[in-house]
Amino acid sequence: MKKCLHGNAARPSADALTSVQFHPNAQVLMTAGLDQSLSLFQVDGKSNPQIQSIRLEKFPVHRAAFSRDGETVIATSLNEARVKEFSVCPEGGALLLSGTRGYLHLLTLKTREVVSSMKINGEVVGVAFSPDGSKVFANSEEGEVYVWDLRSSRCVSRFSDEGCVTGTSIAASRDGRYLACGSQSGVVNVYSQEACLRSDKPRPLKAVMNLLTPVTALTFNPSSEILAMASRSEDEAVRMLHLPSLSVFSNFPVSKRKIVYRASSLDFSPHSGFFSLANNKGHAPLFRLLHYKDF
Repeated sequence: MKKCLHGNAARPSADALTSVQFHPNAQVLMTAGLDQSLSLFQVDGKSNPQIQSIRLEKFPVHRAAFSRDGETVIATSLNEARVKEFSVCPEGGALLLSGTRGYLHLLTLKTREVVSSMKINGEVVGVAFSPDGSKVFANSEEGEVYVWDLRSSRCVSRFSDEGCVTGTSIAASRDGRYLACGSQSGVVNVYSQEACLRSDKPRPLKAVMNLLTPVTALTFNPSSEILAMASRSEDEAVRMLHLPSLSVFSNFPVSKRKIVYRASSLDFSPHSGFFSLANNKGHAPLFRLLHYKDF
């Protein structure tokens, strides 16, 4: 793994970054944050020139994401009391909004209407989709994971995340093999997705204990070989798990000096050639994963 020039070096943010994401089909990185701006950069690993930056008036960005086709950016603000968290559905035509008091709302992008709602006990701390988008895993603050069938809006299963008192995050691998649940204590449990769909008491394949503060971000790489994990409560609290061997890479973070700081968002490029994160210093550190040949 090689450290590159920051992804947003051409225009660092004046405040903490909250979102970083690679475009689904172009060599472009998007950053957004509390300075009310949203920026796009051409990623070459050398100079990463700025393409465009827009200012969103009175809109400190809490979360920003590309639509599945990459033609639209969706953003929510800290100023919006009811809905800050959302996920873009895998089939691309809808968003799943995390509301208050355990509600999840499915909103179609075409008409921008809520077509169905689901409710869990406790607050929703994260959602993850099965590869075809038919099912959603919702993690609750109580450490319970609910499995919903989106077509029927029915809860088809639920299980307790093993050893978890307070849940904080969740992610699913794109190949449908793995589900990762993060907790307040810093533990990340990695499950077989199939076992989570079949059993109400699945056992983790691995409990990763390398983070010591709440796990606030979990992201699988596109080939489902790496799980990136982070806590925004601590500087340099980012780790990567090699999934085939279920072992944590010892060479990340790569530098002895601080680069990562407090990371709130993580992403891999479409073919895993690059990895970036959003930190509280307004930077998007960029890394080249040399094992992967393509962007």
